[in-house]
Amino acid sequence: MKYFLTGGTGFVGSYLAKLLRSEGHEVLALVRNPSNAKELAELGCTLAHGDVSDKASMRDPMTGCDGVFHVAGWYKIGARRRYRAEGTRTNVDGTRNVLELMQELGIQKGVYTSTLAVNSDTKGVLVDENYHFEGKYLSHYEYTKAEAHKIALAFIQKGLPLVVVMPGLIYGPGDTSSVRTTLVQYLKGKLPMLPRKAAHSWAHVEDIAQAHHAAMEKGRPGEKYIIAGPTHSLVDAIGIAHRITGKRMPRAVSPKLMRFLSRVMSVMGVVFPLPPDYSAENLRVLSGVTYIGDNAKAKAELDYAPRSLKDGMSTTLWHEMRLLKMV
Repeated sequence: MKYFLTGGTGFVGSYLAKLLRSEGHEVLALVRNPSNAKELAELGCTLAHGDVSDKASMRDPMTGCDGVFHVAGWYKIGARRRYRAEGTRTNVDGTRNVLELMQELGIQKGVYTSTLAVNSDTKGVLVDENYHFEGKYLSHYEYTKAEAHKIALAFIQKGLPLVVVMPGLIYGPGDTSSVRTTLVQYLKGKLPMLPRKAAHSWAHVEDIAQAHHAAMEKGRPGEKYIIAGPTHSLVDAIGIAHRITGKRMPRAVSPKLMRFLSRVMSVMGVVFPLPPDYSAENLRVLSGVTYIGDNAKAKAELDYAPRSLKDGMSTTLWHEMRLLKMV
């Protein structure tokens, strides 16, 4: 099969490209800068210079493909306001461009990477695919992905043969997100505190890539699948890391303290440029918030089998410790 892939140089996209090539599929990867996509080229992917925000740049490379994986996304939490336009351009406009073109070219099937964050804070409830959030989003990332999710569902209503997958927190070797920052800070003994009650459904990146492949092969067009992993609080997750590495556990604090700090940083951020980790937005999404979902449907229909957090965290932490020259 010949697949068009966006986000191939990113965390999930790079693992997916490797998986697809190992299965013998032809992969045509959209890249903004071909010189930064040497790993994709070495895998045997065909590189197409373009961007999801430029619909015309995707037309020729997408033409003739059997399927489309739209994985590209902007995922920064705590980004300064002047950078947020990039989130809208990539997540909202980019998704519309990809799906419009897929429809125009009559592509047989597509898989769109959404996120559990479109549900915002589920307040401790393990929600399924039927859940619909109404309220104010906690971050620009949540908002833009929610808007993109609506666009995907609207195209499905128009008959587009699209499958929507919804990962939770994704971790693993090669991560460049704030998840890795948290783990590295923990390993260095520089993680100051952990919010109680904050929880995620943790999925290893290899399992997420497998779920994307399964969604293309087995997923029913028009359906949504939560491909999140097992659910753990952040305190429990770092507790697992503590048992693996023996590194010191940070102090667990009340979500109220995190919300208070968020309000303080909101005021300070008007005057001083703050690092993303200490921004009001970042503290807000850490303050006892739960991004959790039920993956029963994906297990039943996609044969999704995510590994335990203990197994996934072990390989991830030893990878990071080797990079940090701790072992």
